[in-house]
Amino acid sequence: MRHIPSRAALAAKFALALALPLAGLPALAHAAEAECAQIKIDPKPVLDPLEIVTAKGVLAFQVEVARTNDQRTQGLMCRKSLPEQGGMLFDFKVDQPVYMWMKNTLIPLDMVFIRADGSIARIAAMTTPLSTETISSGEPVRAVLEIGGGEARRLGIKAGDRVAHAMFPAK
Repeated sequence: MRHIPSRAALAAKFALALALPLAGLPALAHAAEAECAQIKIDPKPVLDPLEIVTAKGVLAFQVEVARTNDQRTQGLMCRKSLPEQGGMLFDFKVDQPVYMWMKNTLIPLDMVFIRADGSIARIAAMTTPLSTETISSGEPVRAVLEIGGGEARRLGIKAGDRVAHAMFPAK
């Protein structure tokens, strides 16, 4: 006969499973705070126009572009907010598998993985702030667009939609 745990026992195990990862958050937040004190964030970054063509229409964004290794490494670390339809576009210059993380990133983000032709390969939604877990593109991509967590769903952005920006050839 198989033992079936009670609802109370299952609830206790679930609560413990949630509590263990969260127990480390204060330490992660403290470490991030110390590192963020060393990072300079441009108060007036240069913004590029970017559009995403969805089934519902064209969405206009204003994004920072991370073109250098230093810019890509810092990304959106230490930001406390992100404007609606704002974000950061990471240019990897060539198609390649890409692995991102959320170290020292204080806000949840949606990561939009973009092929060289401007089509969206996949979206990693609501990524976890401060996490060092890698987030894979799943295939070679040219760029990643980071926008506010939940914004892709709210705006109806899906895999297969097209991104228009100077780095992608016009069709």
